Amino acid sequence: MLAEIITIGDEILIGQIVDTNSAWIARILNDNGVQIKQVTSVSDNKEHILEALEAASRRADLIIITGGLGPTKDDITKKTLAEYFGVGFRRDADALDNVKRIFAKSNRPLLAINEQQADVPENALVLQNQNGTAPGMWFNAGKQVYVSLPGVPFEMMYLIEEEVLPKVREHFELSAIVHHTILTAGLGESFLAEAIADIEDALPAHIHLAYLPKLGQVRLRLSAYGADKDALASEVQEHVLKIISRIPEYVIISEDIPLEVAALNLLQQKNLKLTVAESCSGGYLSHLFTQHSGASNVFLGGAVTYSNDLKQKVLNVQESTLMNHGAVSEETVIEMAAGANKNFGSDYAIAISGVAGPGGGTDEKPVGTVWVAVAGKKKTITHKYSFSGRRTQNIERSAINSIVLLLKLVREEHAYC
Repeated sequence: MLAEIITIGDEILIGQIVDTNSAWIARILNDNGVQIKQVTSVSDNKEHILEALEAASRRADLIIITGGLGPTKDDITKKTLAEYFGVGFRRDADALDNVKRIFAKSNRPLLAINEQQADVPENALVLQNQNGTAPGMWFNAGKQVYVSLPGVPFEMMYLIEEEVLPKVREHFELSAIVHHTILTAGLGESFLAEAIADIEDALPAHIHLAYLPKLGQVRLRLSAYGADKDALASEVQEHVLKIISRIPEYVIISEDIPLEVAALNLLQQKNLKLTVAESCSGGYLSHLFTQHSGASNVFLGGAVTYSNDLKQKVLNVQESTLMNHGAVSEETVIEMAAGANKNFGSDYAIAISGVAGPGGGTDEKPVGTVWVAVAGKKKTITHKYSFSGRRTQNIERSAINSIVLLLKLVREEHAYC
């Protein structure tokens, strides 16, 4: 069974807002055995919407539309849907009661324009929106089902979970879909593909392998489609183990989680604490860790020592080290990491110093030169990176690669596998 998502709104097309709705809907539908054929974004224009609906009807069994259900003149989705189906409007009593309830609860006057929120195309099955005044609408149209939902995320999410999914399960015969993700780092996409080419070529037709590259890492996602979810999961696991056994040194974790979460989980399992000493990354590494709930179980904090003066005062970097080798050097990051462990009381510390750009580079240390050190209780490992991206990419790559080094050292020192 295939679905298409159509998002409506000029604000999406001009970049005023990011379309998070489609990603959320796609994930939820996929979890319930619905494959997404296409995601389409169109403007608040009747002709554009009609064209999108007609095209979607040739591709998908389920078409989900979000946006354009507000009370103002620029919200034209309902009128366009009525024209598309060739029907008039009716006022839904339950939807009107819902509008009245919401306005009474907030002690606001109810205008005629608000009452019109309860007007729906004659062929619509109303999906009551407990979180807003715009009802959702379900249309049975021959082979296709169309669902129109508000664009406000929390209203849309409520309707999908409470109204749409139960009806989808009743209306369609859904297949099973199983995904399994392997997080890798340290080997590029093309090299990974070459290393596991024979395994990929031997996959049965109902199992697909996708390469999902990101800065410093590649996710390998196996997706299987069939009738028996348990059997699919077992079959996928066999191929997962083959891939892991082929490239064990590059596998971070056999789970779809962010790289930094894998590091936090590992450190927590070993009851270890982490600090950071950042220079060119400017706190980005700390952000990666602290954006996740529970990071405080592992991450103590750290320092952004951008200047040489602070490197000396906060991290005990020797003035002679800075004079003789410079801030961007192996010697400096070693002392930064050691100072973080000693002064902040951690088991492991990551230190980063480099030339993020666009200025500041020299012939000896061009833009993109970054040194990283990770210090444990017994050993310190370092690596020099020569990135070539812009400032933001250099900062992100520095942080990501430092986490890979951290994982390498923790596993080595604690025999983690």
